[in-house]
Amino acid sequence: MDFLHYIGIDIAKATLDWAVYNRQGSLLHLHTPNTVAGIKLALRQLKSVPGWDITQVVFCMEHTGIYNAHLLEFLHKLRLPIWLESSLQIKQAGGMQRGKNDTVDAYRIAEYAYRFRDQIRLWQPPRPVIQQLAFLSAARQRLIQAYNLLAGPLAEQDSFINPLLQKQLQRSSRKSLIALKDEQKAIEQQINKLIQNDGRLKELFEWIVSVPGIGSTTATEIIVVTNEMTTITDPKQMACHAGVAPFEYRSGTSIRGKTRVSHQARKRLKA
Repeated sequence: MDFLHYIGIDIAKATLDWAVYNRQGSLLHLHTPNTVAGIKLALRQLKSVPGWDITQVVFCMEHTGIYNAHLLEFLHKLRLPIWLESSLQIKQAGGMQRGKNDTVDAYRIAEYAYRFRDQIRLWQPPRPVIQQLAFLSAARQRLIQAYNLLAGPLAEQDSFINPLLQKQLQRSSRKSLIALKDEQKAIEQQINKLIQNDGRLKELFEWIVSVPGIGSTTATEIIVVTNEMTTITDPKQMACHAGVAPFEYRSGTSIRGKTRVSHQARKRLKA
């Protein structure tokens, strides 16, 4: 799929930097607020680009979590092509780089989209139920981390400090620990209700947990990560994404490193 113009967008919490690139090179840079009004302003100003045709444009951007939200929702409503790419992929594809700012990053993203236009993968939004499931799963994970952060030191110091002091510390944290556990259970109930009320999710969930060793938490994470088994369909690709696939490290006769897994992985899924 080929386009006339490739728009690279560098996304920050408060601002957006837009860069336009085509076969002649860099054409235009815009700086707008990261708001719906800012996005509308940029689309109006982009009309000044020579040969502009909104049907022959692709918008390329990095994964930035919730900071993408306004942009993805607005562009998708207009049915404009969106290319959502890994920031590490864009960085490594750019070769040796010196310096960094939002303007330069926008041009690098636009140039990346043009150079690798034969490998373009257009983004499709997950269903609202999957988005809700992802937020609930992330909230559950934060509650677990908060619980462990508070309960871990209490368990470790149990046999090393004065018993009276230990009991005092446990009493002072008891209400917080109970509240965290209750909130975790409430979110787990919401997650289970979402899954049971959606036919497709329920079917996938039952398939995944039927595998020995796979529980509800892992099954939920797999469904979210693969967008209902649509974005990742190959087992090897899934293992690589989760960071459990081994890779060789050797060259010629002198370099014989151990076969290891890569740190470039989705650590939460791996855990």
